[in-house]
Amino acid sequence: MKNKFYQYIQQLQDTITSGLEAVDGTAKFREDIWERAEGGGGRTRVIENGSVFEKGGVNISAVHGPLPPAMQAYFKVGDVDFFACGLSLVIHPKNPFVPTVHANWRYFEMYDKQGNVVDSWFGGGQDLTPYYLFDEDAKHFHQTCKTACDKHNPDFYAKFKKQCDEYFWNAHRDEARGIGGLFFDHCKASENFSIDNWYDFVTEVGNSFLQAYVPIVERRKDIPYNEENRTWQEIRRGRYVEFNLVHDKGTLFGLKTNGRMESILMSLPPHVQWVYDHHPAAGSEEERLIKILANPIDWV
Repeated sequence: MKNKFYQYIQQLQDTITSGLEAVDGTAKFREDIWERAEGGGGRTRVIENGSVFEKGGVNISAVHGPLPPAMQAYFKVGDVDFFACGLSLVIHPKNPFVPTVHANWRYFEMYDKQGNVVDSWFGGGQDLTPYYLFDEDAKHFHQTCKTACDKHNPDFYAKFKKQCDEYFWNAHRDEARGIGGLFFDHCKASENFSIDNWYDFVTEVGNSFLQAYVPIVERRKDIPYNEENRTWQEIRRGRYVEFNLVHDKGTLFGLKTNGRMESILMSLPPHVQWVYDHHPAAGSEEERLIKILANPIDWV
């Protein structure tokens, strides 16, 4: 399974980077191959200063070796070995009317000292963070997620949408990071759903990503914007940074397993503002976004 999924994310990285380059029309992804001293490595691809995308990364990695003590405590296990591979992406567009997007699909195995697999699971998801909210965009993104889920289990969308709203919650701000999507973790084999079934589901979601995001980018990338719109985008990006550095489990895992720092922090936007005690004008589109982020809603 680990070889099968790693092959899949290599192909998916090619598909997604090619698709995003076509949308941007100017910038190309720069590739960076790296190795991890304890075992494994990755292939980072970063796009910067494009016509559409100000900064973004589509990274894959496959790392293995002894599970570090900090992660042993987190998983509540003893001295075991591990293998983890996944694709992680974050795209920050230039135009404030185009949303930021994040996605991740990953597979994890744990072994005893004899090399036997003692646990394995899939995780991942995709979520949208708009700065200006267009209802049709939110509905399109969520409908694409639901369509992918429904092919495998009619209960998946509602369950994983709820988990997404709960996970991407900036507790210290009492608001959502964005308008959500899907989030699932520790998806393990059961009597009713094999590990191969989970592979089919996760790859279905991965394959839906460009369909979920690109039509939104195409609709919004040429909308004129002013300095006020840009300032709002940068203030909201600050909340994105806060989530990634305070709450995000992927960032924590990367830091605790001696991951590659440039790849882990690729998710951070290039221009951000923290304005003291900022509140948007009453009745504005900015205020409307804040109200919805305080109380996530059902889009489909």
